[in-house]
Amino acid sequence: MLQPNRAVDKIAPCAHGGIDHDELKRLGISPETMLDFSVSCNPFGPPPNVTEALAHTRIDCYPDSTSSSLRQVLATKLNTSPENIIIGSGSTELIRLLAIAYFGQKDTVLIPQPVYGEYEISCRLLGAQVLKQTALPEKVFKPDIAETIDLIRKHKPKAIFLCNPNNPTGQYLTRAEMLNIMSNMQDGLVILDEAYIAFTRDAWSSVDLIHNDNVVIVRSMTKDYALTGLRLGYAIATEQIISTLNKVKPPWNVSTPAQEAGDIALYADNYLEECNSRIQEAKDFLTKELESLGLSPMPSQTNFFLVKVGNATEFRRSLLKYGILIRDCTSFGLPDYIRLAPRTLSECHRLLAAIRKAGVHAHVS
Repeated sequence: MLQPNRAVDKIAPCAHGGIDHDELKRLGISPETMLDFSVSCNPFGPPPNVTEALAHTRIDCYPDSTSSSLRQVLATKLNTSPENIIIGSGSTELIRLLAIAYFGQKDTVLIPQPVYGEYEISCRLLGAQVLKQTALPEKVFKPDIAETIDLIRKHKPKAIFLCNPNNPTGQYLTRAEMLNIMSNMQDGLVILDEAYIAFTRDAWSSVDLIHNDNVVIVRSMTKDYALTGLRLGYAIATEQIISTLNKVKPPWNVSTPAQEAGDIALYADNYLEECNSRIQEAKDFLTKELESLGLSPMPSQTNFFLVKVGNATEFRRSLLKYGILIRDCTSFGLPDYIRLAPRTLSECHRLLAAIRKAGVHAHVS
């Protein structure tokens, strides 16, 4: 029987948030009835005019393989050059491209935990060894930077993944902490995943870090602008790194509708600011109400947070029958925790009502 290569054969699928249509079909639940708190995207939908514009988008010819228009708009917004930007079909594609371009079988990659599982998947696909550093709950899952630096000096990793703010913990490294790590990664690649930066309170600007020659910033437009079904992300780095990524990027990797939606979204002035204000209001309301139920959210500087519930898998299952989907964090190595991303205030009320009806707060230990 034909066998896959050894690296692929050892990989287990990575769990994600979002609706699992096969699961709901088995349970006899319609996906249209689900209220999804498991994904950390803008709950207010795409900016005005995006949906209307897509109705007139041509799909009978190949997309621009370099996403030139979107790169130019982003470059203007970020005060950089289009040559410093590559567009991807979501930020996860860009993470895979970085692994293909830079990792090999004898390389070690440092990945602080808990974190987005696709970093490890990307490493293992290329046969790279993963070195893990675990943040502790008693320190609200904030990584020990001194320990990080010790690991870098000892193991000299080919790269380090830094999710900032971190998924799923919502912890956010300061610029000083980031510079400290970077100064010790002189011979390795620093991959800074800022997928949730648009929702982060008191965020600092990181774009100038690319001038250090070994830094790649990865961002998602999927989450910012509610373009989940289209898949859209980008990376910022030196021209040399971007040129390298373009060598391994598939042609026509970003669809025409995704490129046009991104173009239009970036011209929606003040849209993210307005959404963020409403998201923060919903987050404040939801955290306060959860505390009243004995479910204490962990501190977070972005639009999602962890909640200790005792048995995350059972908690999630209990809410499904009420049309509520939450993120079980067992796949992050946190079987006692769920992750919630606030939606509209009225939808937050529905979540709280479902928790009360299910009585799942009783499972907290």
